[in-house]
Amino acid sequence: MSQITGQAIAMIIYFVAMIIIGIWAYTRTKNLDDYMLGGRDLGPGVAALSAGASDMSGWLLMGLPGALYLNGIVEGWIAVGLTIGAWTSWKVVAPRLRSYTQVAGNSITVPSFLGNRLRDQTRSVRVVAGIIIFIFFTFYVSSGMVAGGTFFESAFGMDYHLGMVIVAAVVVLYTLVGGFLAVSWTDMVQGMMMLVALLAVPIAGVIALGGFDALSAGVSAVNPDFLAPFGNATAIGVISSLAWGLGYFGQPHIIVRYMALRSPKEAKQARRIGIGWMALSVIGAGGTAIVGIALNHVGVIKIGAGQHESVFIVTGQTLFPALVAGFMLAAILAAIMSTISSQLLVTSSAVVEDILNAKGERRRDAANSIVIGRIAVLLVSVLAAIFAWFKTDSILNLVAFAWAGFGAAFGPIVLLALYYRKLTWQGALAGMVSGAAVVGVWGTFKWFGLYEILPAFIIGLLVAWIISQLTYCENAEISAEFAAAVRLSTADSAGIEAEFKPAAKLAAPVFGADGNLYHEKEI
Repeated sequence: MSQITGQAIAMIIYFVAMIIIGIWAYTRTKNLDDYMLGGRDLGPGVAALSAGASDMSGWLLMGLPGALYLNGIVEGWIAVGLTIGAWTSWKVVAPRLRSYTQVAGNSITVPSFLGNRLRDQTRSVRVVAGIIIFIFFTFYVSSGMVAGGTFFESAFGMDYHLGMVIVAAVVVLYTLVGGFLAVSWTDMVQGMMMLVALLAVPIAGVIALGGFDALSAGVSAVNPDFLAPFGNATAIGVISSLAWGLGYFGQPHIIVRYMALRSPKEAKQARRIGIGWMALSVIGAGGTAIVGIALNHVGVIKIGAGQHESVFIVTGQTLFPALVAGFMLAAILAAIMSTISSQLLVTSSAVVEDILNAKGERRRDAANSIVIGRIAVLLVSVLAAIFAWFKTDSILNLVAFAWAGFGAAFGPIVLLALYYRKLTWQGALAGMVSGAAVVGVWGTFKWFGLYEILPAFIIGLLVAWIISQLTYCENAEISAEFAAAVRLSTADSAGIEAEFKPAAKLAAPVFGADGNLYHEKEI
């Protein structure tokens, strides 16, 4: 079997499987809530793996191995920061966000949660948050398209622009007809495939080299300082890498998985699954870079200047039979596309729910809402494709800018909304704008070589807290809702089902004069 034939067969099998999952999910999607949040019915395994796959995908398979290949293990501080941040986010944010979004008007987007939580009658928080999502996801989607074009260029020798257009066209079609369940379940499958592939490549590389001694000799010949954990890094460089972990608190396409869990208590199991997957995947990415250097040194593979982000693709194609290599390549492409679809779906929900919904209530015309969302998907896709067409930056740099934007704009506000009862809508608005603005300015001038997420996160947090202190007025309804969210965040699924879920299916909850939670028909 020729290499091209094997790869084609593998990709056809893979895409058929994804289509079957999509059709199954389509049959379970009855309304806009199902389309955007899967009816809050994700199990911990699906939530954890889909969050990981939509988070990492092209960056994990191409960006991180490429950075490690080029600069050494010192680039691994990013992975350390991300792992710590992901664990903390699952621990601190997931259970309470799951309960609070349901208590606060059964919110299905991050902006709608903030608006409902803060009783923002002006809708300024929702609109500004929706605009921030629209802007930064344009850059994020662009990084995925760059990864897709690079994939086709490296794997098949295809023109970069043609590969990018193929990825853009297919993923837009997939997103237009799919929904949250389809995205989550396909992400789960892709996450498992990514993990297997990332572990298989370094293992096969060590075997091909003849053992760890040959591996060490090959790496040392190319870069004697490759395995130095600090290398030539500065203190600011290490701090900047670790600061990536702050981004997890504010990534809409990741924390929406927390909101979709069956119950808050399942966040604990999801955290263990997700962090285990992440740790093994990061180790595999590092191992891929290491064996790639050694294999390139001895001539088993050939990676030219400027092609470092293709080290996983080239190594996998070289070391494995055509059909197996085809499945690995299909996993890379599908992971890239699924991440884009997750981001487009969040953008679509933000446009429908938070920017164009003038009354601040969920549209009853679900068909019209989905049409508007699809227009938003197309618009973001076109803008992202324009950025990706010129390939003016690396995958890692594009991701870094968007990651910082979301982390600084939403991260402090989400944490304060969940743990600081006195947060006001004025404080949240000022904090979001400040965080996003500092990312834009600091990211442009690169002051002190410090990653922009750190100063932006701190400034956004301080601004939100100070303005809230100045504008806070006691609100008994918010206080009662806050207490209910805290209590429900530790409840098991049976407690949620018995106490709250029946009300959520009919309408948003309300609070009586006694501070207790009621359904509107009970008052």
